[in-house]
Amino acid sequence: MIDIRLAVPEDGDVLGEIHAAAWEAAYAPFFAPEFAAEAVRDRRGRWHARLAGGHGRETVLLALHDGRPLALSFCGPSENRPGLAEIHSCYAHPDGWGSGVATVLMTATLRHLGETGFTRVHLWTLRDTPRSRRFYTKCGFSESGRERAFDFGDGNPLTQIEYEQSC
Repeated sequence: MIDIRLAVPEDGDVLGEIHAAAWEAAYAPFFAPEFAAEAVRDRRGRWHARLAGGHGRETVLLALHDGRPLALSFCGPSENRPGLAEIHSCYAHPDGWGSGVATVLMTATLRHLGETGFTRVHLWTLRDTPRSRRFYTKCGFSESGRERAFDFGDGNPLTQIEYEQSC
């Protein structure tokens, strides 16, 4: 059974664990070990402020599989594409990979964005993460043709690919 609900401030630790575990599995290999370890620690603690901050039209959804929190999405108005929604973060704990929890969460995220008035959504993912790129394609996203260099803070930008679709 997969349930989707709005995240609440008390979910900060759970969201941090999902984000940290997913980020470590998918992204840590791109970085020096010290930087990756610090990035994982940072992701464990950043969700409390995000949930408490009252970010206007931004939403954090949490997906639970058989009662266990396993995936999150963070979405709202696009930061650089007026009129579009943006999925700022979408992470599933590696324990949930292949369970369908991320697909159900993405469907709920797109439905939520459509219900709040958006007709198009975009997101960015690393070019060199084939798992995430397959997932977004499976969920109906297609590449927009845009790329950007993104620096996670270590001074070595990585290429991100933009995906988009209708809500």
